[in-house]
Amino acid sequence: MEIPENTEKEFNNMNKMFKEITGPGSKTAMGVLLVRYFESQKPKDERICYDPYAVYFINPDVLEWGVHYPDEAKIMQEQLDRFFPGRNNSIVARVRFFDDFVKKSIDEGIEQLVILGAGYDSRAYRIEGLENIKTFEVDHPATQNVKMEKIRTIFGSLPGHVVYVPCNLETEDFGQRLINVGYIRHVKTLFLMEGLLMYLQPKVVDEILSFIVKNSGKNSSILFDYFPQSAVDGSSKLEAGRNIRNQVSQLGEPFKFGIKEGTVDAFLTQRGFTQVCNVTIEDCKKAYFQGINKNRIVDSLKSFVYAVVQ
Repeated sequence: MEIPENTEKEFNNMNKMFKEITGPGSKTAMGVLLVRYFESQKPKDERICYDPYAVYFINPDVLEWGVHYPDEAKIMQEQLDRFFPGRNNSIVARVRFFDDFVKKSIDEGIEQLVILGAGYDSRAYRIEGLENIKTFEVDHPATQNVKMEKIRTIFGSLPGHVVYVPCNLETEDFGQRLINVGYIRHVKTLFLMEGLLMYLQPKVVDEILSFIVKNSGKNSSILFDYFPQSAVDGSSKLEAGRNIRNQVSQLGEPFKFGIKEGTVDAFLTQRGFTQVCNVTIEDCKKAYFQGINKNRIVDSLKSFVYAVVQ
């Protein structure tokens, strides 16, 4: 079905404006930051996730634009809700699920945490217990330099338990970089990959998973989110699937990797993992969206999966 011309024009204009407002850097990362920030402003009994540091990483011009142009900001949010119903709720559900998984992993005795494509992830600074666990943040040098400056501004210095590993995952050997800065290959480690793999080539994803299987201790685990292959290659029958693919392409950050529906267990088992558990957004809705939040809709496109190294 073709998109009506006026609707397509509105969609394109919305993306163009978002690119202009957010300025340099990753547009999708800034969008997620904004969602985390606004969710964190809600009352304690209403918010699904809480990230007190998100505001420090947001381009101030974006927030100022919202203050100076409230009507335009409202219209843009209405457009986003119309083209991507429930997406913001799914983002905060992802943040909460990943937070809870990290906390559970701490209780179960992880000795290292590796955050791939760390971006503006703040878990190393806000989750109790991580201050005692060596945490490796792997990310593109340009993004990481900005983050390190922000962390110095917030805390006065860089925390001792965090090791910053500059690496372009698409072109450089992140595994060797990790080992060079003190990563221990035989201890229990959690690898987090939030909002990352869909932007990497399948070959790179395979290389990452291969390193983890060959270079982590007993009961090490992975957690990542992914889109179905149909949302990546354009064959999705869902309007939301086609819209998200079109948007990230227009923002200059196209999807490159997806997993065919119903095959994630086989995908990870073939690559050396066991105890594969797939979690849908609907699962998260049942767990998190209760009481005052029970009527919040979610976008069911994305799933999360965790697994253990065999």
